[in-house]
Amino acid sequence: MLDTVGPELQVVNKSEKAISLEADATVILTPDEGQEASSNLLPINFDGLSKAVKKGDTIFIGQYLFTGSETTSVWLEVSEVQGNDVVCVIKNTATLTGALFTLHASQIRIELPTLSDKDKEVISSWGVKNKIDFLSLSYTRHAEDVRHAREFLSKQGDLYQTQIFAKIENIEGLNHFDEILQEADGIILSRGNLGIDLPPEKVFLFQKAALYKCNVAGKPAVVTRVVDSMTDNLRPTRAEATDVANAVLDGSDAILLGAETLRGLYP
Repeated sequence: MLDTVGPELQVVNKSEKAISLEADATVILTPDEGQEASSNLLPINFDGLSKAVKKGDTIFIGQYLFTGSETTSVWLEVSEVQGNDVVCVIKNTATLTGALFTLHASQIRIELPTLSDKDKEVISSWGVKNKIDFLSLSYTRHAEDVRHAREFLSKQGDLYQTQIFAKIENIEGLNHFDEILQEADGIILSRGNLGIDLPPEKVFLFQKAALYKCNVAGKPAVVTRVVDSMTDNLRPTRAEATDVANAVLDGSDAILLGAETLRGLYP
């Protein structure tokens, strides 16, 4: 299975120095990637953010989706837009460490293609060479995204039979779930990203409804982010173990592990 990156917004920290952010202070998000990342200024890889957000919107930055740890994540509230820059109030104290952080603007449409040029390059090189069985299509928002990916795969020699699993990661994908399910070969419920775009009580309701619809359609359903605590612990919590069992009882066909198999103390 090859997992695409898709239209992912990122904060670029070229120097890789740790960035300390203090609650109630302000920080500016700028599309000028030549700038140095600091406690007051964070360069991002997308110049359309200032047009997509407005005062009061919520922005999430961090490595939670990689590490499973909330201590490296920060919530921001947009206070004003100045040209291409977005001025935000920091809502919690956190330290960002590393070269790259994901930026997620809650419930906001980002005008970027679902299958990026970089994704196409990786599929046509690594994907073709390894004859991938599945394409995990990140940030699927419409059935058209799946059709577009299938058309691209059909031109890649052996990959015309590769199945497409649509990853539902935001409210747009959730709203178009029925049409995506018809078009895709399977569904991945990306609870990490969904949990940022939606309140938790909406995520579990959607999970139950989506698993039922996948079962009725006879298409595989995969649930992610199930044992985050195992990044640092040998055993899951009772809550996690119960959640996994309930996902299986609800009709989940597979569990997708992330940070807990990739990083942490027991990879």
